[in-house]
Amino acid sequence: MRYLIFLLILSFLRPEIVTYVDENGKLVITNIPSSKPRRKKSKRLVERSTSPYDDMIRRISRRHGVDPKLVRAIITVESGFNPGAVSHKGAMGLMQLMPETARKYGASDPFDPAQNIEAGVKYLRDLQRKFRNLEMVIAAYNAGENAVSKYRGIPPFRETRRFVKTVMSLYKKRRKTVIYRCLSKNGSVIVSNSPPLPQDCMGPIERIK
Repeated sequence: MRYLIFLLILSFLRPEIVTYVDENGKLVITNIPSSKPRRKKSKRLVERSTSPYDDMIRRISRRHGVDPKLVRAIITVESGFNPGAVSHKGAMGLMQLMPETARKYGASDPFDPAQNIEAGVKYLRDLQRKFRNLEMVIAAYNAGENAVSKYRGIPPFRETRRFVKTVMSLYKKRRKTVIYRCLSKNGSVIVSNSPPLPQDCMGPIERIK
């Protein structure tokens, strides 16, 4: 954020901000002209969201009264944000919905991100209403409602306990902001707090914070 504010202040002080990739392949953003060879000049900055699914997660989660941070943590552990993920048990998509869960919550295509997140969030909403304890909710998402009810808490399953611990750690973690930048194929500079896709960039992707 401080880096972006610096660029804005710089643009007011001197509007001629020059962006180029130098002879070593390094992206340079400056208001000082350089005599060194340049591969490509950029005319504007483009800011990317943290994830292609962030807006969708926020919108759906808030509609159903579920914390978007919890949804992101579960997706991270379940699929690593891969909408085409399939587990050995047959769980599908971003939130790894089992076929019966997908049908129950109206996801006719579990590999469609919007349908998958909608169904997964609705399932979390119902688990929250039933258990009213976050760790039990997360355990039920992994092992099923019956297992949590049977043991009156987190079931003694290694996979489930590891799942709960990992999701809780991500949910509580205060992430340090890392800024990435690269030169896009249309000549603009991508400045983002999540790694841009390699196919969207010309040259290397740099961490600048």
